[in-house]
Amino acid sequence: MPRFSLNSNQLKLVAIIAMTVDHLTWTVFPGLQTAWYVLLLHTVGRLTAPIMWFFIAEGCHYTHSMKKYLGRLFGFALVSHFAYDFAFGIPFLPLSTGPFNQTSVMWSLAWAVVMVALWKRESWPGWVKGVATAAICLVSFPSDWSSIAVMCPFYLYAHRGNFRLQARDIVFWSFIYAAVYFVFIDKVYGCLQMLTCLSLPLLSRYNGERGKWRGMKWLFYIYYPAHLFLIGFLRLALHGDISTIF
Repeated sequence: MPRFSLNSNQLKLVAIIAMTVDHLTWTVFPGLQTAWYVLLLHTVGRLTAPIMWFFIAEGCHYTHSMKKYLGRLFGFALVSHFAYDFAFGIPFLPLSTGPFNQTSVMWSLAWAVVMVALWKRESWPGWVKGVATAAICLVSFPSDWSSIAVMCPFYLYAHRGNFRLQARDIVFWSFIYAAVYFVFIDKVYGCLQMLTCLSLPLLSRYNGERGKWRGMKWLFYIYYPAHLFLIGFLRLALHGDISTIF
């Protein structure tokens, strides 16, 4: 029998659905609630981040122009900053309420591509790349998924073609994020972050194909900020002008 497989369009659709479930859960059930059904809904949302990391690495491999790819991602991150902060009631000025969750994950993902481009420059000495890596982690730290969303896509790109190593990358960097969450934010939700590993069976079925529909890339670019703006209005209708994500 033919082996069950998933193309990039199908995996990205899974990420979109899981992300929407997660964001709606933060909005309908604000804060770090521990009812079983709230945790179950957030568990579904843990599928999203690793799929996004994985396809940033794939995008770095397949793009015809790294400059254009970076331009799209940073432009996307700028629009998504306002959409993300509006969705969850976070001040638009970064670091206004602390170092965590000040902007969307798109900020970190754009810097992940910078990291890949940086380390591909063979003429640059290792110490320069190391200092630049530290600076990138620092500037991306306040975003959703923090600098983990820089480092994991970078290693997924470096280990492209070896899914066993890529799976280890996702587990390792998820653990680092979960540990920080456990210590500094909330123990239950820290443990919850490790459920990103549920994405591994899906990613293991990736067949390397895009799928017939060519519009998925642009759908995600439009859908991500659009659904966040709508969630922001839902937040205001349900709770007023409060922060819902913590």
